Amino acid sequence: MASATVSTSDDESDLQLSWSGRWTLGYRILAVNMLTIALFIAAVLYLDAFRDRLVNEREQQSREQASLLAPAVAARSAPERNAWLRDAGQLSGARFRFYDPDGTLVADSWRGGQPTYELRDPATQRWTKDAARALDRAFNALVGEPNPPDFIEPADDRAPAWAEIAAARRRGQSVSMIRVAPDLTPVISSAALNPDGSALLVTENDRQITRTVRAQRKNLGVVLVAISLFSVLLSLFLARTIARPLRRLALAAHRVRLGRSREVKVPRLPSRTDEIGLLARAISDMSQSLRQRIDNIEAFAADVTHELKNPLASLRSAVDGLDRVDDPALQRKLIGIARDDVVRLDRLINDISEAARTDAELARARFERVDLGPLIEQLATSWGQRRETGDARIAFARPRKATAVVMGKPDRLARAINAILDNAVSFSPPGGLVEIAASRIGDEVRIRIDDEGPGVPEDAREAIFNRFHSVRPEGDGFGRHSGLGLAIARAIVEGHDGEIDVHDRDDAPSGARFTIRLPAADRA
Repeated sequence: MASATVSTSDDESDLQLSWSGRWTLGYRILAVNMLTIALFIAAVLYLDAFRDRLVNEREQQSREQASLLAPAVAARSAPERNAWLRDAGQLSGARFRFYDPDGTLVADSWRGGQPTYELRDPATQRWTKDAARALDRAFNALVGEPNPPDFIEPADDRAPAWAEIAAARRRGQSVSMIRVAPDLTPVISSAALNPDGSALLVTENDRQITRTVRAQRKNLGVVLVAISLFSVLLSLFLARTIARPLRRLALAAHRVRLGRSREVKVPRLPSRTDEIGLLARAISDMSQSLRQRIDNIEAFAADVTHELKNPLASLRSAVDGLDRVDDPALQRKLIGIARDDVVRLDRLINDISEAARTDAELARARFERVDLGPLIEQLATSWGQRRETGDARIAFARPRKATAVVMGKPDRLARAINAILDNAVSFSPPGGLVEIAASRIGDEVRIRIDDEGPGVPEDAREAIFNRFHSVRPEGDGFGRHSGLGLAIARAIVEGHDGEIDVHDRDDAPSGARFTIRLPAADRA
C-alpha cells in the first residue's frame, strides 16, 4: 500500500502552467466543449448551405433551359422535333419531352436514340454506396431537411401526370421540382409552357450534385477528424491541468493519512491562481497544521505523563510507608503527604482537562460583545472576597463604560485574566500591589497587569507560557500550581486573535508586566 502512494518526485515543475494558469477550471472545460461543438456546427451549416446553393443553381439552370427551348421546339415541325430534341439531350445529358396543348406526348429525346441517364438500382451497387446513402439520410435528419419524394415515371405519360406542368399552368411561369432516384441521387425536372398551351418537360438525373456534396462531406470529415484529434489534445491538456495535480494532491493526502512519513511535501503550486492552486495551498496548509497539532498532542501527552509521575510516585511512597511505620506522628506525616499528593493530582488533572479542551471549545465558540471593564472588576472583587491574595492588594482602574469592548467568550476571557492574576498574586511580596488596567488604543484593547514581584528573566519570558513550566516562589502552597495556567491563558488569548507577552515594569524598581492585546469590537 505504501509503495503505491509514494511520490517519485517532489518537483512541481510538471504541474505548473504558463499562459493558461489564470483560467478557472470552469472556463477551460467550457472552452473545450464549446470549441468542439462550434466547429462541428459550423461544418454542418457550411455543408447544408453548400448543398442548397448547388441545388438551387442547378434548378435555375434547368428552368432557364426549359424556358429557352420550349418556343424553339414549338416552332419546329413534327418530324423535326424528335431529332432536334435528341441532339439537345445528348449535349446536355437531360431528357426532353414535348406535349401538345391537349397534353399528349408528341416528341421525346429518347425516341430513336440512347437514354441520356439511367436510374440505378441500389441492389446492384457496392456496400460503400449504401453507407454513403445512410450518411445522406443522417445529414438530412440532422439539418431538418425533409426527404424529397421518389421519382417515378407515370404509367400514362401525359402532361397532367406531371405536377411540374400543372404548377406551371397555375403560375404562368416555368417551374422546377426535385425528386430522388432509387439510389437517392437527385432528379431535377422543369416545365415551361408556350402561349398555345404546349409544354416542354426537362428531366435530368444530376449525379454530379451528389458526387460534389459527398466529396465536400469527405473533406469536412477529414476536418472533423482533425477536430477530434484537437479535442483529444485539449483533453490531455485538461488532464495535465486538472487530473494530474489532483492525483498528486490525493497521493500526498493519502500519505498524510498513513502517517508513515514525518514530513509529507504537498505541492503548493504558487504560480496557479485557479481552483487547483487554491486547493493545493489549502491542503498544504492543512497538512502542516495537522502535523503541528499532532506534534503538540504528542508533546502534551509526554508532558502529562511526566507531570503525573511525580505526585504518583510520592503518593505511592507515602502509602507504602504507612504499612511499615508504627509511629503515630510519622503516620500522620505520611497521611498529610498523601493528602497533599491527592490535592495536587486533582488540580493537575483538572488543569490538564481544561487545557485539552480549550482549543476545541474556542474553535466552535460563537463570540459576543464583551465589555472587559465590568468583567475584570468582578474578577478583582472575587479575589478580595476569597481572601486568596494573602497580603497582596489588587487595584483596578476601571475604564469608561463600553470603551474596552471585544468580541469573545466571557468565561474564557475571564479564565485567561484570572490565570494572569493568579500568577501576579503568587509572585507578589507581602503587602505588594497588583495593578490592573484596561483601555482601548486604536483598533485594539490592551489589558495590563503589573505586580511588584521579582519579574521574569528575559530568557524565560517565552518559556513561562509553555505547558507544565512552573518556577514557583519559596513557600508557595504545594500542589497549588500545575504549570498550565499561563499556557491556558495564551491559548485563550490567541483563540481570540490576540497576543500576550511579559516584560519588566518601566515604572517601578521591580515587577513583571503582562500585556494582553485583543482586537477591539466595532463601536455599536
